[in-house]
Amino acid sequence: MSAIAACGNNKAADGNAVQTGNKAEQTAAASAAPAETGNKPSSEGATRTIAGEFGEVEVPVNPQRVAAIYLEDYLKALGVTPVVQWYHPSWGKQDYLNLDVPEFDISGSIEALLDKNPDLIIADGGVDAAKYEQYSLVAPTYRLPESVLQDSRLILTAVADALGIPEKGKAVLAEYDQKVADGKAALQQALGQEKVAVIRLNVADKTVALFGVKNRFTGVLYNQFGLTPVPMAAEMTEFQSIISEEVIPELQADHIIVFPDNGEWDTAANQEAIRILDGPLWKNLPAVKNGNIYRMERSHWQSGAITANLMKLDDLLKAFVK
Repeated sequence: MSAIAACGNNKAADGNAVQTGNKAEQTAAASAAPAETGNKPSSEGATRTIAGEFGEVEVPVNPQRVAAIYLEDYLKALGVTPVVQWYHPSWGKQDYLNLDVPEFDISGSIEALLDKNPDLIIADGGVDAAKYEQYSLVAPTYRLPESVLQDSRLILTAVADALGIPEKGKAVLAEYDQKVADGKAALQQALGQEKVAVIRLNVADKTVALFGVKNRFTGVLYNQFGLTPVPMAAEMTEFQSIISEEVIPELQADHIIVFPDNGEWDTAANQEAIRILDGPLWKNLPAVKNGNIYRMERSHWQSGAITANLMKLDDLLKAFVK
């Protein structure tokens, strides 16, 4: 307890902003399933050893109380209910999951996890080596390998294997792939090569961010759903770029998807940001004149996980496929 208290006041990394690079596809595929380096006889309380980003960790063969920091979406897709859901006072939580579990404030002390008594903690790129050591004081912690963090399919495989339910992971992926294939075909038929931009309104500092093709949250629109990015987004090597209002007409967008960085469209805090959309620059955009601007809800649009991706796909089909 004293060790945890000493380190528990450090701030958690920004789960909404963490973006990590990916390695060659074959390396990522090989790393998706945790490397199992040893095990004990299968029985109640049995454990096995798997290799994560920060080394080997002994985990339960059949974990019952799982905390998946930033990864609750994948647990829900796999039919597993986490013991907590991450929350941050500034970012909120992933409301779209509709989880009825206690919140874990990732900006506070890790000691709060002790009360939930997890037998396994799974974490993504938002947990660095120092934070990993802190979580490991609470329960065995499996940090996903960097090589899988840019691909939601590889993340799902890694999480399923860490939970000891790889076959369930394969079934979920098969269903996901079929829905994506069907949706991609419908979107391509409806849009052809029309160009799509994804923009976020940053409420606090009243700026506009263009999301690029490598963005962890919305890159799926281009690399899985088959949409055509605007040239500026296609050329971006960074995950997002703050742009001025004057640059927006240069996007050459046939369609613009926009959402706020926090809260709902009708919340008081967002009213100032929304006024940008009523300005003359916006009203003169061809996409706006043609009615091709789409206001999306920020919660699942700021997640790149399996459930969120399918919700984004549903949004796109409703918007574009008549």
